[in-house]
Amino acid sequence: MRQVRTLAIIVVLCTGCTWDNAIPDGFYQGYPTDIGEIVIGKCAVSGCHNSASYIAAGGLNLSSWDKLFEGTLDNSAVIPYRSDQSFLTFFINSYTDLGPILTPTMPYNGSVLSKEEVLTVIDWVNSGAPNDEGFVKFSDDTQRKKWYVTNQGCDLVAVFDQQTSLAMRYIDVGAYASIESPHMVEVSPDGNIWAVCFYIGDVLQVYNTSDDALKGNVVIGSGSWNTLAISPNSKYAFVVNLAADGSVAVVNLETMTLEETYQGFGLLEFPHGSAMDSLGNTLYITSQFGNYINKIDVTNINAPVFEKIVVATGETANGTSLYDPHEICFSPDNANYFVTCQKSNEVRVFDPANDSLIAVIPVGKFPQEITFSSVYDYAYVSCMEDDITFPGTIGSVSVLNYKTFTHVKSIYTGYQPHGIAADDNKMQVYVINRNANLSGPAPHHTTECGGRNGYVTIIDMNTLELVDGYKAELSVDPYFVSIRH
Repeated sequence: MRQVRTLAIIVVLCTGCTWDNAIPDGFYQGYPTDIGEIVIGKCAVSGCHNSASYIAAGGLNLSSWDKLFEGTLDNSAVIPYRSDQSFLTFFINSYTDLGPILTPTMPYNGSVLSKEEVLTVIDWVNSGAPNDEGFVKFSDDTQRKKWYVTNQGCDLVAVFDQQTSLAMRYIDVGAYASIESPHMVEVSPDGNIWAVCFYIGDVLQVYNTSDDALKGNVVIGSGSWNTLAISPNSKYAFVVNLAADGSVAVVNLETMTLEETYQGFGLLEFPHGSAMDSLGNTLYITSQFGNYINKIDVTNINAPVFEKIVVATGETANGTSLYDPHEICFSPDNANYFVTCQKSNEVRVFDPANDSLIAVIPVGKFPQEITFSSVYDYAYVSCMEDDITFPGTIGSVSVLNYKTFTHVKSIYTGYQPHGIAADDNKMQVYVINRNANLSGPAPHHTTECGGRNGYVTIIDMNTLELVDGYKAELSVDPYFVSIRH
């Protein structure tokens, strides 16, 4: 089905096309002249990707520079500065030394573009794909609302524009040439920075949200850095290393220094999910293989106080793989915290006043991440390996009422959903589908990075259904998502 849709979007580039005389010679609708000669002259013509025909051409309208950046049925055909992530360039390319090639090569049933023409388009995209006045799309608003997605297989973070839900940038992350697998991305509460930690790495990277430029690297030591929690005042990041003898790196985001490392034999066993209370005094960290979570008083970050909280009343904290708490998150009103238990397929709810268990909610198989909306009192839980709720597929999202502690609905969002984030401003929930299993749907395309691309789908909060027609391809093994509100 994806291949058919690929043909619908790009295949009709120049299929039986003739020059549309309605476009005056030399008038290139916002494209630089050399690009306009190619795009307007050979693609945005009658019967192809002009304003009269684009709906039947997969929604790709090339009749102007502005229309190009309205996207297609498969999201963004061009990503500024990244020809390696722009599938339009893959379809016009027929030269193995110029990057990925997708068939059928465009123009369809016509002469292929010359190598010089393909290089002209590639160079234009890599310079930002500016219009004829030099303006680069999405560069005009430093306060832009957007959301970020880690892609573990290619060391990339995808940046989406909130208003249009279009991919607008891809940012290379990681400190080394080898793959470090960006695992989690988190936007600070003040919205000024985003930080990313790596499954195979030794740094926390921090970027400015205004322009997504690297602010700096903080060396935190080698580890499997899985999650991070940023304090409410945006000053500290607590980065969690998943290991038998795990650790927490405490990073000062103002001075960009490592202030403390919490570690010691038996202190933190397989720590994973992390969350802070609203005051920033208490850090909770799950123990992913066991029956408990860690509660850490960080009022004095240099003298933390540790306590173990069992997830089942009456039990003693141990490493028996019965519940396996994965992630933890506070409700918007901070009245309770919620823990996903990936082994017992539950969400367990606790009262932070005394850390008592107050509810157990069954969900789909292998629950991972959880996000909340304050508009509908809903929590959304990604159940990554659920092969029961929707037979023949893998994955579901469980919708819960976090006030009544009840299951509302299960939604099939895509193959192996993991990262999930509720956006109350848009009344939407962004779901990151890993699609790592070979039995998942064939990706739309493959880049030079190789591997299997995942994708984003969106839940409409009003209907609790997927947004019709929205499915944006990502890079390899997309994993986590965070919003700049």
